[in-house]
Amino acid sequence: MDSGVALLTIFVLSVFVGFEVVAKVTTVLHTPLMSGANAIHGIILVGAISVTAEAESAGIIALGLAAVILATLNIVGGFAVTDRMLEMFKPKKAPKEAAKIEGGSK
Repeated sequence: MDSGVALLTIFVLSVFVGFEVVAKVTTVLHTPLMSGANAIHGIILVGAISVTAEAESAGIIALGLAAVILATLNIVGGFAVTDRMLEMFKPKKAPKEAAKIEGGSK
């Protein structure tokens, strides 16, 4: 029981520290930080999977499953934001070329 309380304490403290760190970041930096955080979320996902694989009680398995789901959502969301950010830097096609591509070659 003591290890469960210690793990819960670490989890709660991690939530508080994570919230404080993200809350102090300016809005302009959120997108670059999200794209850079994908590697960290990958490590978190691997850790959540390994902890869940070693779990013996139903409560720890449920928390591990929640961690796996949330880490996966973070990774997918990070890649979606990164993709949208990279779209802003692609050169725009001229309207005549875009119409030719959409309508087929004539």
